[in-house]
Amino acid sequence: MSLSKNTAWNLIGTGTPFLVGLATIPYLIKHIGVESFGILTLIWTLIGYFSLFDLGLGRALTQQVASCIATKRLERLPSLVKSGLVFTGWTGLIGGLLLAVLSQPLGHSWLKVSSSLQHDTACSLLIAALGIPLTTVTTGLRGVIEAYEDFRGSNILRISLGIANFALPALSVMFFGPSLILIVVTLILARVVIFVAHIRLMNTKLPAGWFKKEANSKDVKNLLTFGVWMTVSNIISPLMVTADRFIISATLGAGLVAYYTVPFEILIRVLILPAALTSALFPRLATLFHAEDSTAAKSLYYRSLKIVTITLLPICLIITLGSYYGLTLWLGKDFAEHSWIIVCILTVGIFLNGIAYVPFSAIQATGNAKITAYFHILELCIYIPLLLLALRLFGLYGAAIVWTIRIALDLSLLLFFAKKLISSHKGFVR
Repeated sequence: MSLSKNTAWNLIGTGTPFLVGLATIPYLIKHIGVESFGILTLIWTLIGYFSLFDLGLGRALTQQVASCIATKRLERLPSLVKSGLVFTGWTGLIGGLLLAVLSQPLGHSWLKVSSSLQHDTACSLLIAALGIPLTTVTTGLRGVIEAYEDFRGSNILRISLGIANFALPALSVMFFGPSLILIVVTLILARVVIFVAHIRLMNTKLPAGWFKKEANSKDVKNLLTFGVWMTVSNIISPLMVTADRFIISATLGAGLVAYYTVPFEILIRVLILPAALTSALFPRLATLFHAEDSTAAKSLYYRSLKIVTITLLPICLIITLGSYYGLTLWLGKDFAEHSWIIVCILTVGIFLNGIAYVPFSAIQATGNAKITAYFHILELCIYIPLLLLALRLFGLYGAAIVWTIRIALDLSLLLFFAKKLISSHKGFVR
């Protein structure tokens, strides 16, 4: 399938849930309240964030399975895939246990939730812990499917899960009332269904009986050589995207979280455009790099940079100019007055972040995940102290400003080193 078709499927896969979210978020805020919805966004974030316990093996599987396909080493695939999936299952269980242990302090003290919601928050986090192993193994399954460049099948499943994430909470409220616990139960049930569907789809790609192969430590070690640095990025990068909302809750109170997270969650969906391209770009670049076709890889990289920049610029300008009116129309004047300046600041960061997707994918496609991990460690050391200071000085506006500054630094580093790697055969292939 062509890169453009793969990108289109990725766009549909992430864009459709976004449209469902636009319709259901106002309903949820109205019926469960701003604070409960803020807690729900934290739970969404935690389920996604704890998927880092796949230790980068989802992305590593994409890179190494694509490499095996490119070099015709198909006999390696059954053992490689099983080793990766078994390992992600165990690490997912560890992540789930960790969230389960943290559910009580998070719900009762750390997040500064109103006393009437503390019990429901803790129970909801405990239930959400069940979704962690499902999420980590599903990430590995998706990695294999995308290595075969079956973005159509992968995104049909992504669409289903994305719609469920927004639609099921609304349906739960509609039929069972504003129970945060029941909302989270429906989200976990949806992940069970999607997990099974991923297994069935992957089985159509691999040789029959692949699961009978023994998992072995050598394959796990090879995956971790790439994946361990992905893990560093997977821990730190989402932390820098989402830590602000938890720190806001701990610093300013859970009641203000929604004024930041709701516009952020909508704005972040703009990144479906670069994400759609780079999800398709990653296995294609990995294949070109392993085939040592540096000219084609370089051309594809710069063309992708141009496409993302030209696409995002007018969208971000429109969002900035229409932020107050759009929020008023969608969530009311009071919400707009709290959030429209935050939207304007964050939109600058979203534009820069979208461009950064391209050099990030290019660097990792060469196998140099260590570089991006080093960048994220450096950025974290700068970001968290600045965030704490800015929150105390400027409140929610400070959080938006510091996040945008961090994104600008990230983009600068990625562009510099991606150019250096792609221009030199020494960057091919770690």
